[in-house]
This record gives sequence, structure tokens and C-alpha cells, in this order.
Amino acid sequence: MPTIDLNADIGESFGRWQLGDDAAIFESVTSANIACGFHAGDASTIAATCRAAVAAGVTIGAHVAYRDLAGFGRRFVDCSPRELADDVLYQLGALEAFARAAGARIAYVKPHGALYHAMVDHDGHASAVVEAMRVFGQDLPILALPGAAVLAHADKHGIRGVAEAFADRAYNADGTLVSRREAGAMIEDDATIIANMIHLARHGEIIARDGTRVSVTAESICVHGDSAGAVATARSLRAALAEAAVEITAFA
Repeated sequence: MPTIDLNADIGESFGRWQLGDDAAIFESVTSANIACGFHAGDASTIAATCRAAVAAGVTIGAHVAYRDLAGFGRRFVDCSPRELADDVLYQLGALEAFARAAGARIAYVKPHGALYHAMVDHDGHASAVVEAMRVFGQDLPILALPGAAVLAHADKHGIRGVAEAFADRAYNADGTLVSRREAGAMIEDDATIIANMIHLARHGEIIARDGTRVSVTAESICVHGDSAGAVATARSLRAALAEAAVEITAFA
């Protein structure tokens, strides 16, 4: 029986600005990428999200990002590797404190937005993220795009790299994600999402937007919690995978 994890970006509200329906998403996912305050998530939001994750039995992951609240972490920040490593370590420490207060621990790391994409081929920033994780300890795995440079850096330090796929994002033929700046970057049709993810779980392939079959060995599938219809998509995807005899379980 194939096994897959379902993860979602969670806790991305800030102050009076509310984003997504975290409580409803928790009903479908097995892992939660909780914003750590640099792209979204204030202290009270982080604390409440950790408590809700524990109550729902969902694994807590650190959704670290560039220091970019105004841009929601979707803009590249040309900082030094040392500064980035310090920023990531800061975020890990903050989330760990709130996770412990809720009766849990951080179980993995998944960078957000522009940082996630930079780790594909930016060696300096990829190594900085891994350095922060190494110093933080706890043997945390890292979620990343298959083939990303950060996975090689992680392997050098004995850190487990976990490849993931995106249910609601379109792919290029080279296995990268279509930029959000381009039309069609987000897949909004649940039938297409479900068909693609079942094919991934069974055959280890993603169908790119030009029809190319991209080989992907993914241990986790991401559904963006801030997408329109995210709750319904996550719920339908989980039910469809279960019906297709795919076991849904956290990877960490």
C-alpha cells in the first residue's frame, strides 16, 4: 500500500488579518507547516495554532521564511548566509517554545515561499538553512522540492531530506513549479488535483503543464491553506487517496 503525508501551510494570520481556515484544514492534513513570524504569524497566532495542532493530532513543522512580512515571504531577500542562518535559527527557537508550551515539539522544517524556491539552486542560502538546523539540533528532517540543492547540503550533515509534491500548483517540464507570476500557476479544479495526486502516489510521476511526465519520489503532498477552496480540496483529496488505497500518515 502506498503511503503519503498531507501537509498545509498553517497559522499565517497576523493580528487582525485572518488568512485561511486552519481549524477546518486540520481535519484533513497530517502535518502543519506553522508560520514562525517572519512572513506571517504573530505570537498569539503561533501559540493558538500549536495548541490546535496538538488537539487535532497533527504534526508540527516550522515554516521558516525570509524576513518579509510585507511581501508574505514571497520576495527574495539578498541577505548573507550568516544573517539567513541566524534568522532561521531565531524562527526555530520561537516555534519550539510555543510547541513545547502546547505539549509538543517541532518535528520537521519546511521553508516558505521565496526561500523555498531559492533553496533549489542558491547554494549559499540552502547551506544557511541547513546550518541553522544543524545548530538547532533535534535531528529534524527538511521538506523540499525534489532535486533541490538544499537536499544535497542536508545529506552532507546527516539531515534527512524529504521530497514533496504540490497538489494545487502547476509544474514545469523540469520539475520546478510554475511561477505565481504566470497565469495557470495554481490548479483550482479539484478533479485535476485528485487525479494528479493519485497518479503520483501510485506511479511516482507528476504531469507537467505541457504534458511531460516528471519522475517524483515524494513522501508528502502540500495543499496551500490560503488558496480559495483549500478546505474542500484537502478534504476531497484525503478521501480520494484513501479510496485509492493510499495510506495517509505523517512522515515525521
